[in-house]
Amino acid sequence: MASSTSNHSHPHPHALLFPFMSKGHTIPLLHLARFLLRRDLAVTIVTTPANRPFVVESLQGATASIVDIPVPDDIPGGVESTDKLPSNSLFYKFATATAGMQHHFDRLLETLPRVSFMVSDGFLWWTLESASKLGVPRLVYYGMSSYASAVSREAFMSGLFSGSQHEDELVTLTRFPWIRLTKNDFESEFRNPEPQSLSFKFHMNMISATINSYGILVNSFYELESVFIDYLNTESAPKSWCVGPLCTNISEPKQPRKFGFWVEWLDQKVKEKCSVLYVAFGSQAEISAEQFTEIAKGLEKSMVNFLWVVRKREWELPDGFEERVGNRGIVVREWVDQREILMHEGVKGFLSHCGWNSVLESICAGVPILAWPVMAEQHLNVRMVEEEMKVGFRVPTCNGSVRGFVKWEGLTEQVRDLMEGEKGKKARNKVQQLAAVANKAVQEGGSSCQALDSLIRQMCDCSIYEEQRGA
Repeated sequence: MASSTSNHSHPHPHALLFPFMSKGHTIPLLHLARFLLRRDLAVTIVTTPANRPFVVESLQGATASIVDIPVPDDIPGGVESTDKLPSNSLFYKFATATAGMQHHFDRLLETLPRVSFMVSDGFLWWTLESASKLGVPRLVYYGMSSYASAVSREAFMSGLFSGSQHEDELVTLTRFPWIRLTKNDFESEFRNPEPQSLSFKFHMNMISATINSYGILVNSFYELESVFIDYLNTESAPKSWCVGPLCTNISEPKQPRKFGFWVEWLDQKVKEKCSVLYVAFGSQAEISAEQFTEIAKGLEKSMVNFLWVVRKREWELPDGFEERVGNRGIVVREWVDQREILMHEGVKGFLSHCGWNSVLESICAGVPILAWPVMAEQHLNVRMVEEEMKVGFRVPTCNGSVRGFVKWEGLTEQVRDLMEGEKGKKARNKVQQLAAVANKAVQEGGSSCQALDSLIRQMCDCSIYEEQRGA
């Protein structure tokens, strides 16, 4: 049923972490595992056979136990991670099918040493039932900001989704009058919900399970979005705790440096006193061939140095592109440690899809963002980046729509502004100030450090209470 790197009993409070099968959801919980291990907790990570090697490598040198359970037969295409799905249209089928893992998960929980508390991804809503059977408190992890959660709730309460306005018309939020959003800032399943659709049922399951869980872990820090975390803790349940940025793992053992060719290239750019733009759109973004060509042309014409991570096999560079840019830019088609790249002293800008992990990694590295949202809550993240935090700005679209087409000329202008202009300078100064606050938050006495310590004390007291009841 399951395999494990460790079968020893757990003498300390025991945390179980169950990430969703997606790199962007898994990586923060692996960082959380190290935070918990430093607090003398035993940690078990639950994954699947195909995802196990990535988890093992990521936790190299850590004492966490790693167990895997099989995926059900009805997982689309037999894949075990969302970045392997042939199309994002299969996401809800994939996420819903994970419920077929529940009986394996139940059996696993029965064989493990007593679990003090569980942290499972919000997408794995069915883990609440498993936790409840054994009296294990469940904490929910959503890989998004409190800002995105708060404005989404308020947009619904303000009637934004049901209004008759055009999809790109800005609407003021009642509780946050300085914030204006459009329908297009949200995915279609929220703008036009269909109660019988798989996506609607999936979200209802998530919401119900979250409301009935012990609490929510937020990968953020209180100083960054205090207004929105306070709003959520006043207007909704359960309680949220900011325990990040989890990517700022100040005591993580130093791993041997991975000398990919891009590392040597970045080192050389530092010697040449050249600033580098890092370009990445995540592992799941779907970009048309026409739009991809515009990106390539915009980078080529910008004349800035760039490192471009291209994950999709179907994304083909224009003929002669790499020859024309020469040593000014490189294209990487393999998995990279994004945090390592952003922390490199030569990287001075980030052209990003603005997934929340990427935003936090950029903040912690003190690197300003040129924002290009593609999917999920990324359009809300961009508004936070540009309007709230002021650590970057977005690429312009042809028609002004937040989901419009971007021409190479507009991209070139914004790239130059980010790397060399006054707007980029202001964003760089702001993000470097936030980097200092972010790092302080996870250190001893910091807001996130205190929040995590307080939460652990509550969780461990809760487990002791259950034991006293004979559960």
